[in-house]
Amino acid sequence: MAIENKIALVTGAASGIGEGIATRLAADGAKVAVCDIDSDRGEAVAATVAGVFVELDVTSTQSVEAAVERVSSELGGIDILVNCAGADVVKPFLDTDEDLWRWLVDLNYLGVLRTCKAVLTRMVQRDAGGRIINIASDAGRVGSSGEAAYSGAKGGVIAFSKTIAREHARQGITVNTVCPGPTETPPLLQTVAGGGEKFIEAMKKSIPLRRLGQPADVAAAVAFFAADDAGFVTGQTLSVSGGLSMV
Repeated sequence: MAIENKIALVTGAASGIGEGIATRLAADGAKVAVCDIDSDRGEAVAATVAGVFVELDVTSTQSVEAAVERVSSELGGIDILVNCAGADVVKPFLDTDEDLWRWLVDLNYLGVLRTCKAVLTRMVQRDAGGRIINIASDAGRVGSSGEAAYSGAKGGVIAFSKTIAREHARQGITVNTVCPGPTETPPLLQTVAGGGEKFIEAMKKSIPLRRLGQPADVAAAVAFFAADDAGFVTGQTLSVSGGLSMV
């Protein structure tokens, strides 16, 4: 499943799952553009994977266009796009307001639309196929208490991905979605630091494989979808949750 000499643009690649994806794609032979708003962490990751760091804010169309143009001009045409940038605030729905909803939707859903529009336009012009892998969440598949707006945004990513998979299949562009379950990332560790150790242990017990996911687990699924061997797989949604959800 090697992707030697392919150009991969990964958003949210400065830490957590995004960093794991950038690391795996680089190990498989891709030249990776590490894209994030965190320049310090992003530069460090780019150095580790022998890639390049490009500052990118997915909530800004101007930033997205500038980043995609820079990657395209400096590295060559983008072969692989991985949308991993995102965030959440866990609160019961009735404790949230429109400002939070708009921020969550802008970051987690519209951010994916922005990057896909910019990259797809260039993929179609190149007429050389391509791979798009969008990171959603099991919250978007089955719902998650305290994550109403986030779940809705991620559900939107899943449906959007299926639609553009249909629209661009004849051009050799595949679009698939990876849905992580509970994964050991900085936000989750912050929960533990705030006294959530019992919550984490309860979460592990609810997962059939009895552990939290690791960024490398999600990265393995992304690597599969990115590879030439997966060229006949498109419009699919893959849960990486240790069996927590099996719908």
